[in-house]
Amino acid sequence: MEKPTFKPYRLPAGGWGSARSVREILNREGVAASGPIALTRHNKVDGYQCNSCAWVKPASPLPLEFCENGVKAVAWEITAHRCTPAFFAEHTVTELLGWDDYHLEQPGRLTQPLRYDAEIDRYVPVSWGHAVQEIARELRAVEDKRKGTVFYSSGRLSNEASYLYQLFARLYGNNNLPDSSNMCHETTSVALPASIGQGVGTVDLRDFARSDCIMFFGQNPGSNSPRMLHPLQEASERGAAIITYNPLRERGLERFINPQSPTEMLTGRETRISSQYHQVRAGGDLAAITGICKSVLALHEAALVAGKAAILDVAFIAEHTQGFDSFVDWLREQQWDAIERHSGLHRADLEATATVYARSKAAIGVYGMGLTQHQAGVETVRMLVNLLLMRGNMGRAGAGICPVRGHSNVQGQRTMGVTEKPELFPLDRLGEQFNFEPPREPGYNTVEACEAILRDEVQAFIMMGGNFVRAIPDHGQMEPAWRKLRLTVNVITKLNRSALLPGEISYILPVLGRLEIDETTAGQQVLSIEDTTACVHGSRGLRTPASPHLLSEVRLICELAKQALDPNPRVRWDDYMTNYAEIRKEVGVTLPDSFNDYERRMWEPGGFQRDLPVKRREWRTKSGRAEFVIPAGLDEDPDMPDADHDTFRLMTLRSNDQFNTTVYGYDDRFRGIKNTRKVVLMNRSDIDRLGFRVGQLATLKTVANDGVDRELSGMIVVAYDLPIGCVGGYYPECNVLMPIWHYAAGSKTPAAKSIPVTIHSDGPEIVAPEMEYAGRQ
Repeated sequence: MEKPTFKPYRLPAGGWGSARSVREILNREGVAASGPIALTRHNKVDGYQCNSCAWVKPASPLPLEFCENGVKAVAWEITAHRCTPAFFAEHTVTELLGWDDYHLEQPGRLTQPLRYDAEIDRYVPVSWGHAVQEIARELRAVEDKRKGTVFYSSGRLSNEASYLYQLFARLYGNNNLPDSSNMCHETTSVALPASIGQGVGTVDLRDFARSDCIMFFGQNPGSNSPRMLHPLQEASERGAAIITYNPLRERGLERFINPQSPTEMLTGRETRISSQYHQVRAGGDLAAITGICKSVLALHEAALVAGKAAILDVAFIAEHTQGFDSFVDWLREQQWDAIERHSGLHRADLEATATVYARSKAAIGVYGMGLTQHQAGVETVRMLVNLLLMRGNMGRAGAGICPVRGHSNVQGQRTMGVTEKPELFPLDRLGEQFNFEPPREPGYNTVEACEAILRDEVQAFIMMGGNFVRAIPDHGQMEPAWRKLRLTVNVITKLNRSALLPGEISYILPVLGRLEIDETTAGQQVLSIEDTTACVHGSRGLRTPASPHLLSEVRLICELAKQALDPNPRVRWDDYMTNYAEIRKEVGVTLPDSFNDYERRMWEPGGFQRDLPVKRREWRTKSGRAEFVIPAGLDEDPDMPDADHDTFRLMTLRSNDQFNTTVYGYDDRFRGIKNTRKVVLMNRSDIDRLGFRVGQLATLKTVANDGVDRELSGMIVVAYDLPIGCVGGYYPECNVLMPIWHYAAGSKTPAAKSIPVTIHSDGPEIVAPEMEYAGRQ
């Protein structure tokens, strides 16, 4: 790899930088000719749905309805490279463990099922029959099926496969169904039902076109969901206010050139995205939103004194909410010096937001993991709901709350029952439908599964997609414990680190990708997914499978279930894996309110939206009303050590050249970083105060009193524009610094956006002296 460099990227998001990145990934994966053809069917009706993020699929798509990250995900899946058994004959598992994430996936698509041979430390090819039989036998042999087996899934599993997977787990005897949402938006699934009675957002794409105020908290569309920049560009051009709260200045929330606009590409005409940009301290959003609420209340009271129209929606609050008076009393008690200290912002910043919000007719609150991945993340999301409720911005056009999900179907698999919480799925109906008694004991979420593994209570772990061991916290503790498992099953399409930490018995089972044709004796099958606005879409594969030896996830689940479970005449595994329409019929029985006429509606332009009670101002909370919440305090991470100038708040970040643990390359274009991911982003004042120099190496150490040493060495110090006392580093590399017990109260989402660390010099050597400071451009 070439020498690391850091030079500020001065261009907008999108534009020629995006176009060059698309060309490079298609060339690197050997699909420069075939890739563009596939992309013409990207996010189209009767085409395939994006296998990257979960952003909305519009009813009237653009001719090229994809973004830079979508192209990377497509190229990654349809790559011309193949990882055959010959690759594993050449490399031991021990050797491969020394490879980085990028180079592990570069050999390409896996082509055959493999079993780990401990004697030679290699994966060797096996037949599907042998693999399924042994895995089923091991599952049957687990002593305590309630605690001993875990069924994990990533967010790319289709609705159909997700439904069967949860049915398999519950017929087996447990609710141990952790998924990738546990690591990111589980906070949403706890906060929103308590506040408004539904676990998903309340808006759709039409609302973005009607809103005149869009507030962003801890979400970066430029890297995480670039297609979102199109409705934001339209909103900005029509004069809507876009107000951003984020510790780092992210280019996608500053300026944008639409790569699909010839005029913009040729002239360089860019669109300003955020009308206000506030660099809140990591963990300061709760205080910031409190300050906005306090300011809105003050504007309302001043308006009444002056004989002007009310700012608050008094009628809405009286008819639809509970707890408002107590919330107002609490707001009045909050002092501005505490709000400023915890948020890292000036009172004037928060009053500016309140003023714009107060005059808006319809406002949307958008948020991401910058809110959810904190110890008080649940309270912070509920505080954002409070702000929207104050002016009736729920259940009407152009208004509402919008959690932006990451994985392409992470929301859909939760809808289909992939959840450790039995109360979130209609188990009575499921039991009656399939004539069995579903388990009622809560299962493991991701953190609880890790804790059980550390206690040696888990025997078998099935990973239906994803890279679990790499994605979770506390790598130094978890990786040795993982090797003690009796059975590990990796259902994946490319090699990753989790597969290189085999248990006593370990399999790699390669499956079809979403873009590939899924053919059964009944003909080509189709799948469905749900986007971040709860709209459900059909998806049809169009590529010849990467290998004739691949199974679909649906068939694999059915084959395993047939051998691992006792026969049940109500569960027609053979029919399900032959004709996926039979699965959708079962979904319609289990979830009739949202999935009636499923087979037809999933092909409607824009998909069909699940039943969302809040859209009609129906609140399925305990009180039957939307609930105002009073938080315990103003700090999102109350366990952080007091600011003593030695302890920093580490935020884990994604580059624009990765998707979760999948690393497409070692450049982060928007942050100007090339040829490395081993960086710690620091405010220039913090660098100077510690006596460091830009470009030198440093070690990060976790501040914790649990007797465990957690550190990460060889990190290049990079000056960056972020608040004093806050530092940034890439996920998943920095996960080694996050204790498994450092999570959000109520949701157990890992608190990855505020990890207490100290920073120590590795020596005077400068490894990248040409690095420049990234100031505001």
